[in-house]
Amino acid sequence: MNELELKYGCNPNQKPSRIYMEDGSDLPIKVLCGRPGYINFLDAFNGWQLVSELKKATGLPAATSFKHVSPAGAAVGLPLSETLAKIYWVDDLGELSPLACAYARARGADRMSSFGDFISLSDVCDVDTARLIKREVSDGVIAPGYEPEALEILKQKKNGNYNVIQIDPDYVPAPLERKEVFGITFEQGRNELKIDEKFFANVVTDNKEIPESAKVDLAIAMITLKYTQSNSVCYVKDGQAIGIGAGQQSRIHCTRLAGQKADNWWLRQCPKVLELPFKDDIRRADRDNAIDLYIGDEYMDVLADGVWENTFKTKPEVFTREEKRTWLDKLTDVALGSDAFFPFGDNIERAHKSGVKYVAQPGGSVRDDNVIDACNKYQMAMAFTGLRLFHH
Repeated sequence: MNELELKYGCNPNQKPSRIYMEDGSDLPIKVLCGRPGYINFLDAFNGWQLVSELKKATGLPAATSFKHVSPAGAAVGLPLSETLAKIYWVDDLGELSPLACAYARARGADRMSSFGDFISLSDVCDVDTARLIKREVSDGVIAPGYEPEALEILKQKKNGNYNVIQIDPDYVPAPLERKEVFGITFEQGRNELKIDEKFFANVVTDNKEIPESAKVDLAIAMITLKYTQSNSVCYVKDGQAIGIGAGQQSRIHCTRLAGQKADNWWLRQCPKVLELPFKDDIRRADRDNAIDLYIGDEYMDVLADGVWENTFKTKPEVFTREEKRTWLDKLTDVALGSDAFFPFGDNIERAHKSGVKYVAQPGGSVRDDNVIDACNKYQMAMAFTGLRLFHH
């Protein structure tokens, strides 16, 4: 099959629409279920590249949760702690496979953004992962294959219309890539940059110690950024992205946005949040929304009299600013990556508030000394990679 006609492009008024191989060869994918759209395929192909690189870099199964051509989460398949299993709403599923753990982490880091995601998996989708996917609100999944029982589970989703794509893991694209904007063709070499531990060898701060586990986290951050709309910043902890700031015009706004998401991830693990007395019949999406409001500045939107009764069995106490700061101060050893240089030390100041200890960024700003000084102030270790990772 050389081409696939799509229902429409980015929007319903954009017709005709298709994906095809310009050289006349067969498409490297098969649609096993559903009818994926234009944006679905953009998410699928970007996500597949991301998880493939994570697998190569770490040797672990990888998953990503994409929304609007940027990842909402990305992770490798490390075991889940009891607390993580609870905040990701998978504690009722028993012990999960490594691939299912990877998706639970990728989906769970920022559940609000992952709502209605497109999933990419580095490995053959197993039953554990399919069971997890089946109960989440999602548009589709791409993987190199599917266990027969897993495929049957996924085919039951959305009344048989869930998008399931199989991609040839041996497919290698041409070294040049093209796209058109306003009728004008752009051409560039593909970004084949390999990110591994050597990427972080140039440590420019007083603290030179970046342990192997932190190098893995930094690699996850930078590979994630390679497929995130720029400007972008990514916070990573223990093998998973915990905050991604994408598509902002200002670097500090990326750092703040990603930092707030990382903070929310950590706040959800506080006992005060874990013990919220939700009503038994509350839907998963409503529960996620309530938690997001409860830990944020607009907590009265869910705690006001006449409102809290819709969500909780009893009215929760306010999670005060002081309580939140005390809990956030316990978050440590976070890795941070940036797709381009930090122009000011304010990015480091904000990162410090979210427990960042390890930083990777290209370097090259006229104020590099100011950024290095800010890192030294907090005993952070920062590597200059010398390489930008813009993605548009």
